[in-house]
Amino acid sequence: MKRKNKEINSNKKIRHMRASAGAKKQIRSLGGNILVGVILALVGSFLALPLVYAVITALKPIDELFIFPPRFFVRNPTLDNFVDLIDLCANGRVPFTKYLFNSIFISVCYTVLQVLFSSAAAYPLAKIDFPGRALYFKVIVTSLLFTTTVTQLPIYIILSEMELIDSYWAMILPPLGGTMSVFLMKQFMEQIPQAIIEAARIDGCNEFKVFFNIIIPNVKPAWLTLIIFAFQAIWNAQSGILIFREDLRPLPTMIGQIVTGNGIARAGAGSAATVFLMVPPIVLFIFTQSGVMETMASAAIKE
Repeated sequence: MKRKNKEINSNKKIRHMRASAGAKKQIRSLGGNILVGVILALVGSFLALPLVYAVITALKPIDELFIFPPRFFVRNPTLDNFVDLIDLCANGRVPFTKYLFNSIFISVCYTVLQVLFSSAAAYPLAKIDFPGRALYFKVIVTSLLFTTTVTQLPIYIILSEMELIDSYWAMILPPLGGTMSVFLMKQFMEQIPQAIIEAARIDGCNEFKVFFNIIIPNVKPAWLTLIIFAFQAIWNAQSGILIFREDLRPLPTMIGQIVTGNGIARAGAGSAATVFLMVPPIVLFIFTQSGVMETMASAAIKE
């Protein structure tokens, strides 16, 4: 009898807890979820305005581009701007496909090397105790204060001495020295329990196996995020004074050259070029953002 009474009481408690949880969930779904949804929709719409305006501007005819005050909507949409951009690219001495290949090759090589080198540099700072580790990390944090403009002259001198001017490496190597990516990877690696690494070492794994089999899979959110930022940064970069050969210039440099000539006459082509350059980073983000969100939610590792 006592056991039956205990079972009945426990069942009542369980039903009561489920009923209260259901009530709370119902209150959340009716009130909080609606409010959160509305706020997210408003914020998302506001953040999407620059992208939408760029597309609308690319569809405007030349007489609507310079109306003041500027109009958000286009009255007579046209694709003439994209046609003009294609014609300008087709009339160049170097084929358009060569510029596109240069940008893709530089972007892919830089992104892969950035993830690999940043992870390799962050691993000892996060998980290996060696003399001067704190000092090295302070230097990395301090270097975040400097802009790329400060290092342009030293970079040019170093690349010139290495005879890398007018080569793909002139655009790939200098950005690899950025320390923001190392800082990001280190912060994520510090979340991995040291006990997992020690267990792998006891099982006979050397540092390379620990790095590639333990560290890299568990910092997937970090290197997915790094891929997005690295690709976006290098895709929009121009060659500047590092590449003078026309057949080695990336796509943004070529588009910048053709749309800046003749001033107002090529303003429409410039708007179309802006939309064209936005497409690859957006596509990359669409394919990687789900992985970032999924691993952010499920890859929490605790001691």
